[in-house]
Amino acid sequence: MPLTVFIVDDEPPARNRLKDLLNDCVEQLPLQLMGEAGNGYEALDKLSELQVDVVLVDIRMPQMDGIELARHLNKLPKPPAIIFTTAFETHAIQAFELHAVDYLLKPIRLGRLFDALMRTRSALPLRSEKLQELAPEPRKNIAIRERGKIHLIPTEKVLYLRAELKYVTVRTVEREYLIEESLGALEKEFATRFIRIHRNCLVAKDEIVGFEKAADEKGGEPHWTVNLKGLNETLPISRRQRFIVKEFG
Repeated sequence: MPLTVFIVDDEPPARNRLKDLLNDCVEQLPLQLMGEAGNGYEALDKLSELQVDVVLVDIRMPQMDGIELARHLNKLPKPPAIIFTTAFETHAIQAFELHAVDYLLKPIRLGRLFDALMRTRSALPLRSEKLQELAPEPRKNIAIRERGKIHLIPTEKVLYLRAELKYVTVRTVEREYLIEESLGALEKEFATRFIRIHRNCLVAKDEIVGFEKAADEKGGEPHWTVNLKGLNETLPISRRQRFIVKEFG
């Protein structure tokens, strides 16, 4: 079976260069170019419908960089192998080598591309933790997998994140979504936007509109709750996190 490949780069000349190089690889390595995209959103939309073995991803792209795209591609039922293409400086390249992430330094050479494609035959999908270490800035979107497709929810639209059993509920004004991610990891990644109000809940700081003191249903001590913009329900604040009432009140 030929190796199926997809190209993602915001510069048409760079995509054309890769297509020429892939054609030159065909004699020694059966492969098939399945498509291309000029940005991360377009790539994710196409790859939700199209299963491929390898994605060649440019790192520096507007709107969504290549590392965030790779993290979202990991949500697919069968994630593709990722090979980054980059014009990064030396210290950034060292980070890729430290984490054993495959990359192609621009201008890309035929022999280097061929070797990278050969390695993907036995490569394991990149872990999201490893990708986050390469780009510690938070994602602009949270990827939701529903009915085999990937949907992107802008983090600026998320009101709260609440852990429930092995899932985390992602709440927007419109509806709820479920993801399989660690609440602790989400708290660390999005520390500038969310604050913990309870051991199982993070809320968006900018969406807090007020606090109320509610009676305990079991006759215990009253507790504080938080009101969020555009949301009818209130969320309980744990005793340990009561300091936020003074901080944001």
